[in-house]
Amino acid sequence: MGKDFRLITITVVILVLVTQFAKTEDKVGKKEQKKPKKDLRDYTDADLERLYDEWEENDDEPLPPDELPEYMRPPKEGPPIDFDKIGKMNPDDMMKMTKKGKTVMMFVNLAGSPLRHESEELTSLWQGALRNNHIQAERYVIEDTRAIFLFHDGAQAWDAKTFLLEQDGIAEIQIEGQIYPGKGIKAKPKPKVEL
Repeated sequence: MGKDFRLITITVVILVLVTQFAKTEDKVGKKEQKKPKKDLRDYTDADLERLYDEWEENDDEPLPPDELPEYMRPPKEGPPIDFDKIGKMNPDDMMKMTKKGKTVMMFVNLAGSPLRHESEELTSLWQGALRNNHIQAERYVIEDTRAIFLFHDGAQAWDAKTFLLEQDGIAEIQIEGQIYPGKGIKAKPKPKVEL
């Protein structure tokens, strides 16, 4: 009776293992089975979305840095900074050197009380003059008397600042937290001192 009991137990264990193995194979086989191919014209939006998600998951090649959106690109390293020259430089030249290749915004306040279309014309003229001098800037008028100039190469912002400060229509320029008064600010008359 002892041998018969062992034989029955071994047989039952083998049957359970074979059954489990068959179920596992069946599940794997179902996963590997491909769904019947649909005609492309029969795809719904959900099918296309699922297909796009599969494509995104299986995309092994990352995009090159120049095809990534700007906020996802690795930071550009500018030219090496020569620390021997820094002590001899004025602050504007130092900022120009450190901002090379980086995006910089310049805020420009216009003198007087120009209307919106006058501000557009004036800043457009300045943008054209900068472009003629090989300084690339995007221009955005945000208020009647305020505009933003955006430079993708920050070193050009300081050259543009020099040009813009010579213009009569500029009240002040703010760049990297520094405020520079323009020609358009009217000098306050000095009080007369009688002796």
